[in-house]
Amino acid sequence: MNAKQFKMAKAALGLSNPDLADRTGLHRNTLNKLDKGEGKASTSQHVRLALEGLGIQFLECGDTAAGPGVALKPKEADA
Repeated sequence: MNAKQFKMAKAALGLSNPDLADRTGLHRNTLNKLDKGEGKASTSQHVRLALEGLGIQFLECGDTAAGPGVALKPKEADA
């Protein structure tokens, strides 16, 4: 889960970092680090599993969604 995916997942669920902190038991400052693409891999995995439990499906480039959703197109420089 990268920072963009994290932000998009929270937006899709209508959750703020304080909301997610309540659900995960993590401090909101820890979640602020994930917003910046920082933080421990174990923390990212913990949050990812929590978000997946709430219905989020994380996709990698080329993956197909199991249902309706949105995704970012790669920029020409990223392609």
